Amino acid sequence: MPLSFYPTERVAVFIDGANLYSAARTLGFDIDYRKLLDMLSAKGQLVRAFYYTALAEDQEYSPIRPLIDWLDYNGYTMVTKPMKEFTDSMGRRKVKGNMDIELAIDMMEIAPHIDHAVLFSGDGDFRRLVEAVQRKGLRVTVVSTIRSSPPMIADELRRQADVFIELTDLAPEIARARDPAREAAREAAMQERAAQAAAMGGPGGPGAPGGEFDEPEDDNYGNVAHEEAQGFDDQRGPGDRSPPPNRGGYGRGYRRGP
Repeated sequence: MPLSFYPTERVAVFIDGANLYSAARTLGFDIDYRKLLDMLSAKGQLVRAFYYTALAEDQEYSPIRPLIDWLDYNGYTMVTKPMKEFTDSMGRRKVKGNMDIELAIDMMEIAPHIDHAVLFSGDGDFRRLVEAVQRKGLRVTVVSTIRSSPPMIADELRRQADVFIELTDLAPEIARARDPAREAAREAAMQERAAQAAAMGGPGGPGAPGGEFDEPEDDNYGNVAHEEAQGFDDQRGPGDRSPPPNRGGYGRGYRRGP
């Protein structure tokens, strides 16, 4: 089913960054966020496009920042907060960066000003949120995938949504063009960077020495790696005069969690 809105509907979009990355990665393509925003703007009266992700703030330079800056300068509202690192009862280091509360608050606050909410996530924890805004009169579209094994979307969330959109069906409109040689070089660079972080005792991704994630939906390490691979320069098209990334800290318009 294609993504569509009624002509007079005011639309807000809520992107669970880590969850969308995991779904797209499983399906074998990367998201072009310029194409995604253009598609949403063309199909309806787009009020706001929120993007949620957690940041590892203990690093001198976070590879996710270039893309965050690009998104912030190019039509997305960024909502971020620091990842939390802790040691469990087994002595294993874990990191947590769940953005569910921030997303839920924003959707409830903006509900009186929109007619349709589009949620890019398959997290079943959002079922109750979807039900709550539906009672306020909103239609809710959920975008995720059932074509992975296991499906990336929780069955209860899919049932609750007014419309479910299979992410694969949007791929022709929002997928980034593939460059095998460039991707191979990036993969090698990311592996080298991960090895350096592990050697310094920093937290690693799942399977890497030094750390793991508390919950699957908190896999923001994968999100960071993906967003670095996309990078600021990949998102800028020819003639794009948007400002360079602010690598010194938060750029304008950032909203941070507690």
